[in-house]
Amino acid sequence: MAHAIILMNLGTPVEPTPAAVRRFLREFLSDPRVVEIPRPVWQVILNLFVLPLRPARIAPAYQEIWDHGLDGEAVTGSPITYYTLRQVALLQQRFDALAEGEASGSSGSENNPREVIVTHAMTYGAPKLADTIARLQAEGADRFTILPLYPQYSATTTGAIYDQVADVIRTSRNVPDITVVHDYWEHPLYIEALANSVREHWEEHGPAEKLLMSFHGIPKANIRKGDPYYRHCCGTAERLAAALALPRDKWEITFQSRFGKAEWLQPYTDKTLAEWGRAGVASVDVICPAFSADCLETLEEIAVENRANFIDAGGSEYRYIPALNAREDHLIAIEAIVRERMPEGFSG
Repeated sequence: MAHAIILMNLGTPVEPTPAAVRRFLREFLSDPRVVEIPRPVWQVILNLFVLPLRPARIAPAYQEIWDHGLDGEAVTGSPITYYTLRQVALLQQRFDALAEGEASGSSGSENNPREVIVTHAMTYGAPKLADTIARLQAEGADRFTILPLYPQYSATTTGAIYDQVADVIRTSRNVPDITVVHDYWEHPLYIEALANSVREHWEEHGPAEKLLMSFHGIPKANIRKGDPYYRHCCGTAERLAAALALPRDKWEITFQSRFGKAEWLQPYTDKTLAEWGRAGVASVDVICPAFSADCLETLEEIAVENRANFIDAGGSEYRYIPALNAREDHLIAIEAIVRERMPEGFSG
């Protein structure tokens, strides 16, 4: 039997059109984990105001990033899918290489089925987790390690994946053996990969006056209800700053992508950048440690929209440091994280 590793990310529309964006947003924004407004009230808002208007506004942003990576990198389709598939392929190679090394000298070892299968699923859109687990079971997998590609836990992201796992368990006659990685923001190899990405950026461009660590925001009320996300983000930022030996006045933590009129985690990324520009900060480097793969929120909101906020307010130089994506040190971290959750005896 085999052990399956499932990397999970948020998901994406299937194409950058208003119709496809609308289908994706309907599923995403209908999840009570994402929007905690009472259902009858939210359904009115969603169907009368959000879905009729928002897809047409954000579809052009998806069109801008579709088939495009940073610095001319060849990306096919949605960047979040592209990078997630690259992570899957490279992680599978790492497990296969170890298995081949251990089996060297054994006749016919190349015909043996894989002990470890690496694949992916998306919380919203396709492929669905339940469908992925069913397919893997048909292929012989009997144990599963699910890695939500969210280093910092939030009920709005990883919590939604736990809900889907619970649905699989509740509807299974023979309940599969499933382990979910709750978070990995403290993992030293994750912090090391972040620090390496910043150091390499500095080696090429030199350090800016400020390093801004921008995390995806959530409503402040979620923290009061017990969500540990803010603490995880602050812990990540502090560890990254320590790894880089940055004094406190050289870095800041902010939160992006707020939605609606409620108060979200602060300070806000866009407002901070505008304030820095007006205050005479000439250069800023921006990194988004909560994103394991570049996507709309990094490639458009951070790399384009917030650059304009800073430059228009008086700043001179704005540089976005890409997500970890398929960097080798990121894959080393992912491999270590999932291996720590795998049963003894599954090496590759």
